[in-house]
Amino acid sequence: MTSCPVTGTGSDAGSDRADAADPVIVLDPLVGDLAGEGARLRAAGPLAPVELPGGVRVWAVSRHAEARKLLTDSRLVKNIDHWAAYRRGEIPPTWPLIGLADPGPSMLTFDGPEHRRLRALTAQALTPRRVAALRPRIEEITRTLLDGLESAADAEGRVDLKSAFAYPLPMAVIGDLLGIDTTQIPRLRTLFDGFFSSVTPAEEVPAIIAELGSLFGAEVARKRESPGDDLTSALLAAAEEGDSLSDEEVVATVQVLITAGHETTISLLVSAVRALLTRPEQLALLRSGEVGWEAAVEETLRWDAPTTHVLIRFATEDLEVGGTTVARGDAVIISYGAIGRDEEQHGPDAERFDITRTPTRHLSFGHGPHVCPGAPLSRLEALVALPALFDRFPGLRLAVDPAELRNKPAVTQNELHELPVRLR
Repeated sequence: MTSCPVTGTGSDAGSDRADAADPVIVLDPLVGDLAGEGARLRAAGPLAPVELPGGVRVWAVSRHAEARKLLTDSRLVKNIDHWAAYRRGEIPPTWPLIGLADPGPSMLTFDGPEHRRLRALTAQALTPRRVAALRPRIEEITRTLLDGLESAADAEGRVDLKSAFAYPLPMAVIGDLLGIDTTQIPRLRTLFDGFFSSVTPAEEVPAIIAELGSLFGAEVARKRESPGDDLTSALLAAAEEGDSLSDEEVVATVQVLITAGHETTISLLVSAVRALLTRPEQLALLRSGEVGWEAAVEETLRWDAPTTHVLIRFATEDLEVGGTTVARGDAVIISYGAIGRDEEQHGPDAERFDITRTPTRHLSFGHGPHVCPGAPLSRLEALVALPALFDRFPGLRLAVDPAELRNKPAVTQNELHELPVRLR
């Protein structure tokens, strides 16, 4: 059994538990080789010591079976106050990823009864009926965006599918769902780019977090003053046994929902298009109807998970994972990008994109009490948008060599800078 100094920053952090036999994998803030990084994590075992941007060391879970167990282990919690390095003052408020490690009082940060309370109240507003009722609106937004692709393309029919289609679709949907003022969307895009980036200058981090909080606070105040038929208003009205969400909890929950509600879907759409355009034989199976689009969506989620690493859970007591001890106060991230290609779960060809793979059981939307509540909406958007895109533009193809496509510098998100395509 091994142990490793994975909490805190600097060479002295956790030195009383140092073990030189445990090599630390430094996660590339520029995300130059995402697949290779995932392979290195899996090769290191179910649990590997890694270094996040800013020199912060944590444990990374990279195997399906161990992740599934840990995601339901009550000894791993989301409350940052259990992080020993944070309590020692070693995680500064300017750390680029602090907003993801400590996103405010929402479902992401509570466990146990408090989490169940927030989850139940949110679920009352985000019901299956409300999600299903969004299909006509998703279809309408999709048609409008597809109509606009022609005019957005240059003289050679080239257009960035991400900025012209994959980004505005989920943002419009989640904006409608939450009743967000659409004039705020351009600013939100800028703020979220900085929020997720692993290379955001440290001095800019507090201002970005503060502006996001202020923006969503103003939206919640507007909805409390003039409620409508939207999720934010429903959250404000939700109550369970006389207990309702506070304004602070609504603000944090709205921020979580809009963040997760659009980022994962952008990645899902872009990754699916890239995978299918570089594998015409797979696309042909979908066009012929031999394989359904549900299979393509699930295989994309497995093979190219929208979220690369989820930050962060904290051990409230010592626990063992694959022969390694995670000490009380240590931090653990779930590496969904690596987990999706785990050979022990998906077989020796786990690195291959294959929409005929059955069954496609993955953890890309999480597992257990913190499973993503927006997963049905993201799936619905993809199931509407992808077939409509390929039906409208049967000659769609990449406008660049696939090797030229680059990820944005965000260790938590699997997102390309752009996806240049030719419509015909």
